[in-house]
Amino acid sequence: MKNKTKYCLGVMSGTSLDGLDIAYIKLNFETSFQFEILKAVTIPYHPDWKNALKNGFHLSGEELSKLDADYGIYLGNTLKNFIAENSIENLDFIASHGHTIYHNPGENYTLQIGNGPYINTITGIKTICDFRTQDVALGGQGAPLVPIGDMLLFSEYDYCLNLGGFSNISMNENNQRIAFDICPVNIVMNHYVNSLNLEYDENGEIASKGNIDTTLLNELNSLPFYNDSKPKSLGYEFILETIFPIINKYNLEIKDILRTFVEHIAQQIAKKIASDSSKKMLITGGGAFNIFLIERLKEYTKTELIIPENSIIDYKEALVFALLGYLKDEEKNNCLKSVTGASKDHSSGIIYTS
Repeated sequence: MKNKTKYCLGVMSGTSLDGLDIAYIKLNFETSFQFEILKAVTIPYHPDWKNALKNGFHLSGEELSKLDADYGIYLGNTLKNFIAENSIENLDFIASHGHTIYHNPGENYTLQIGNGPYINTITGIKTICDFRTQDVALGGQGAPLVPIGDMLLFSEYDYCLNLGGFSNISMNENNQRIAFDICPVNIVMNHYVNSLNLEYDENGEIASKGNIDTTLLNELNSLPFYNDSKPKSLGYEFILETIFPIINKYNLEIKDILRTFVEHIAQQIAKKIASDSSKKMLITGGGAFNIFLIERLKEYTKTELIIPENSIIDYKEALVFALLGYLKDEEKNNCLKSVTGASKDHSSGIIYTS
């Protein structure tokens, strides 16, 4: 790859629906990649958008097609405003993850809405999106995609753990990068906290006051997914069809649900890493701010847990999708078969230009 600097917008909407992450990134490649987050913001979703995206799973084909277009228009206008407000002049492309509605690679489909042509038309900027579909077509999970960023941008860590709607981890094993989803995190906990008219459990304070229901904990820990071989990934289907029905049948107080689920998360993550004080694990995603969850994880492992600066916690996924866009724009591989299980490494994504 030639020595080259590119300026780009990485755009990410996670399953926890905490908002739209936009990061203006400078990426430079010489002998290795260097990055700088120049500007970044999380724009909270208006309740109407939050409800529309949350309920997209239940829409008819026609309704979902309209939501895809409407959301693409929303993204285009929001990004156009971000560019203007920050007086951004150097911009090579936009890399947008979109918002996941369906993810079921076992049945050969995944869907991230946020219509790329609308983003491109409204902003006038080259737009790269739809990073998952090709991987599924090649027999892969279409997820997780962040590990190539872990490998190229954060290689000094033994493990890279993201605590978002789901927890996922990447690491080197037998001289290749592997990664997989571990368990649900914020997508479940926020659901129950929302019933208290709260967005999330700040610092894990509510969970810390609850009691563990050992029967529920044991049932969660015995789910077959946790014994499935890698690669593997999770989608909202797993939450609706498996997690919520299990939890709801116990009729527990919210604080006890949260306390039990935090323990479940900590135990599942600990099973996937070595308890070794010489190892370092980078933790990002909204769950990195959950002090109680981090404390519980520390109880199960000697691995050093590294909480980076807030800009990395908040915008690492937007940063990595900017990197995926960079690699796609250069026609370089941005999906690793060792991670997703696809038949080959490949350059995924669709490029739209005006």
